[in-house]
Amino acid sequence: MNTLDLSKLALSNKIAEHIAQQIISGELKPGEKLIEHTYAEEYGTSRAPVREAIFLLTLEGLVERIPRKGAVVKGYSETEIYDLLEIRISLETLAMKRMAEYGVDPKRIADMEHILQEMQDEKNIGNYTRLNHAFHMCIIEMSKSDVIKNLYARLEFPLLRIQSVSFANEGNIEKSVAEHAIIVDLLKSGKISEAAEILYKHNHDVIASIQKRLKKSAQSDGIRP
Repeated sequence: MNTLDLSKLALSNKIAEHIAQQIISGELKPGEKLIEHTYAEEYGTSRAPVREAIFLLTLEGLVERIPRKGAVVKGYSETEIYDLLEIRISLETLAMKRMAEYGVDPKRIADMEHILQEMQDEKNIGNYTRLNHAFHMCIIEMSKSDVIKNLYARLEFPLLRIQSVSFANEGNIEKSVAEHAIIVDLLKSGKISEAAEILYKHNHDVIASIQKRLKKSAQSDGIRP
């Protein structure tokens, strides 16, 4: 009977997280090839865990395999970007609708306040992007819907990559923090419909920011024409 080697699985996940961070931060650019032996040497392992890590990132939508080239960092077309952001808006809008039915969860609100405190002090774009995603996940969690949560979870890595582009625009982090603070205050006061309106505009502003960024530097941000 075959047994699962948890040590190799843990190493593959660690390598996948490392590569994902490099992609989200922009250290690895779209179209850049992932060299298996480089990561194998860095982690002092064989290529098998690296190959598994790359496979995991392919499933997450951060990496794609191209014939005769191998595994490369995935770039996103404008259509793909807008589709992902519109799907995000739809899921968060639905989550707010469910929240209006079930009410807010005080524990999740406390989590949002804690995350917001970290966001206020964070200047690193990659770290801020992750905190932003964690904040929005609290909203998704309050939908109490496994369907919404599972669908949103599948968007995590593509959204992290795309939203890091938006936060690179000057002033967007400060704007984001201010709007998140308003959302928390409204939810604490039970004003869910008002919070939903702010959230909806906030998310559409992200699309506008991405559009602005695309016009400036499509290639450097990994956007395929």
